[in-house]
Amino acid sequence: MKCIIVDDEPLARQRLVRLLKELDFVEIGGEAANGKEALMLADHVAAETVLLDIRMPGMDGLEVARHLSNLDPAPAVIFTTAYGDHALEAFEANAIDYLLKPIDRQRLTLALEKAQRLTTVQLKELVATDESNTRTHLCANVRGDLQLIPIEDVLYLQADQKYVTVRTRDKQVLIEESLKALEEEFPGNFIRIHRNALVANTALCGLEKNVEGHAFVVIADIDDRLEVSRRLLPEIRRLVKSGQSKEKRKSYSDTELV
Repeated sequence: MKCIIVDDEPLARQRLVRLLKELDFVEIGGEAANGKEALMLADHVAAETVLLDIRMPGMDGLEVARHLSNLDPAPAVIFTTAYGDHALEAFEANAIDYLLKPIDRQRLTLALEKAQRLTTVQLKELVATDESNTRTHLCANVRGDLQLIPIEDVLYLQADQKYVTVRTRDKQVLIEESLKALEEEFPGNFIRIHRNALVANTALCGLEKNVEGHAFVVIADIDDRLEVSRRLLPEIRRLVKSGQSKEKRKSYSDTELV
């Protein structure tokens, strides 16, 4: 069983390496010091099990587990932490097990043996994490490489069949997520302008019309224009005129507020 170790503390990783080397059914696939490294490594080495610290700077272990659940196949997650108050969150995230530091060799062995016995179908059911935890990043698979996009960098989300385009200032990637689910997860970050598009509140700069009289939103820092549905136009017009994006709109003084 290929296992990777994720912990921001080098000493904690070293202890787990020593313990794992004593188990003949475990192969150490690598170590990661943060959430981003963990996702890249798990995907690269096709990890079957991840020993995952919960409390890490930046992206915590609970969010990492949620992104790991989207890998195919998804690895089993065993949380490790020095803080017992995270136990409830860990089990709500349907982890295989939860280990308190300093980790006991026998408890670690039992947890790994449990993970080894699970079938692919059982893993898929167990690794599904608690989606009530709002993410700080979106995760995209780009030509076999995982990319993490901070939510604060996203200018808009646009659906096209089963994919959603994630647009930032300097790139766009595709993710296989529901636009409706994203809207519900990030209600304070995005405003719906059309049945197929959400625009970041901070990126909404103005409105303009084309020659046919259709309304389009002006988006900060890029030239893209997205059509606004007639049903949602009054609300978008109100938001633009309310001054919600006043600072952003200063550079768009020639934009017609339709």
